[in-house]
Amino acid sequence: MKKFLKRLAAGVLVAALAAGLSGCGMATSGKRIIRISHAQSETHPEQLGLLAFKQYVEERLGDKYEVQIFPNEILGSAQKAIELTQTGAIDFVVAGTANLETFADVYEIFSMPYLFDSEEVYRSVMEDTDYMQNIYDSTDEAGFRVVTWYNAGTRNFYAKTPIRTPDDLKGKKIRVQQSPASVAMVNAFGAAAAPMGFGDVYTAIQQGVIDGAENNELALTNNKHGEVAKYYSYNKHQMVPDMLVGNLKFLNGLSPEEYEVFEEAARRSTETELTEWDKSIGEAREKAKTDMGVEFIDVDVEAFKEKVLPLHEKMLSENPKIRDLYQHIQEENQKMKGGQ
Repeated sequence: MKKFLKRLAAGVLVAALAAGLSGCGMATSGKRIIRISHAQSETHPEQLGLLAFKQYVEERLGDKYEVQIFPNEILGSAQKAIELTQTGAIDFVVAGTANLETFADVYEIFSMPYLFDSEEVYRSVMEDTDYMQNIYDSTDEAGFRVVTWYNAGTRNFYAKTPIRTPDDLKGKKIRVQQSPASVAMVNAFGAAAAPMGFGDVYTAIQQGVIDGAENNELALTNNKHGEVAKYYSYNKHQMVPDMLVGNLKFLNGLSPEEYEVFEEAARRSTETELTEWDKSIGEAREKAKTDMGVEFIDVDVEAFKEKVLPLHEKMLSENPKIRDLYQHIQEENQKMKGGQ
């Protein structure tokens, strides 16, 4: 009943946005309302990053703009919120790269398992703003553009029973993001991939519809998955960003001075999110272990890696648009190894 009421309220709000607010977005004070949707809680690092975004914009352009943040999928799932951002019913959405694959093939690369050799390589690539701008512009035809990235951590398996080797995945139903590459990865491990929305994972594990899922440590605490899945294995199969996506018409309608403010606000929001992310992961691990009884398992990462490395060549042959970025990342991997 609670879930139904939440969805009903969200439906009413979305309908209101689509029907009347998308055209002008004006508050009674005459300010332009900027609406930002995301799927996380009010304490999540992304929310804190967005608060930094709001603060910077309103400090400099508060006479013209008011920023409103809608957490917890209040405006609908990520996919729905992306569509609302396309139409201009809302102005920004935080979306996972798996959700962006539909609109720009290049984002599929982030679903490639073991793409980055380390977190240092991952961050250095994402912080190369000039290079990433080419990727960010790739959705212009769809009506939106990425303005910055947030760290969504390292994705690992967690389940009702321990996963210590790839063989422990055989026969297990594992939730994945709704991405063909993520489905192929989990199937390559010998498990059965079960794509579903993030909001359905807790109940699906609880009721035995699936055996586990894969995500970062915050899923255990912020989303309470540690109540139903007591084993978390550090196999580190993906390092993925979330993206702050803006409506292109809105961005293009800003004056050069305003655009600079929004650009700096986005940069500062990422800076805040990265700092808060590092703090929150340690806290989540401790809470999951102490309060929820979750066991954290260190595994032989290479054993897991061997199972899915053939997917690299398969993905490259099927999607030529990811080749340039793939090569760029491999060069960064080599640099970190001291290869250059």
